Amino acid sequence: MDAKTLAGILGHTKASFTLDTYTHTIGDMQRRAATKIDRGIGRAETPIESSQATTSHTMTDFKAHRGKCRYWGSGYLGRTKGGRWNGRYTVTWPDGTKRTRDIYADSEEECEKLLAVMITEMKTEVAAERERLRAENKAS
Repeated sequence: MDAKTLAGILGHTKASFTLDTYTHTIGDMQRRAATKIDRGIGRAETPIESSQATTSHTMTDFKAHRGKCRYWGSGYLGRTKGGRWNGRYTVTWPDGTKRTRDIYADSEEECEKLLAVMITEMKTEVAAERERLRAENKAS
């Protein structure tokens, strides 16, 4: 499938982001590209490729490359389609439900600061709820 369609399916605003995130080159890809360039532009005679260089890769060989990853518990930080920054944090409450909150900002730095405050507030709320449930269980 073409990169633009895939970017739309994945919710990326630019196909270049999709390509940068999910593609990589390997040695034999570079050799094949160089051979094609030599044949097309330089009209040069190219040697027959060895069987090792012609090994084809399938989707089962695919391994996604992820850039800098955030640590577990540090929230999500990304850009919206409108260009604003989005911070998201999900926490599991003592009753087992998961609750997610989002914040939005115009710059990455501002979003990072707001996200840190939101994470602290949510952790405090969870701790207070745990304490309330503990006290409730002692009373009964």
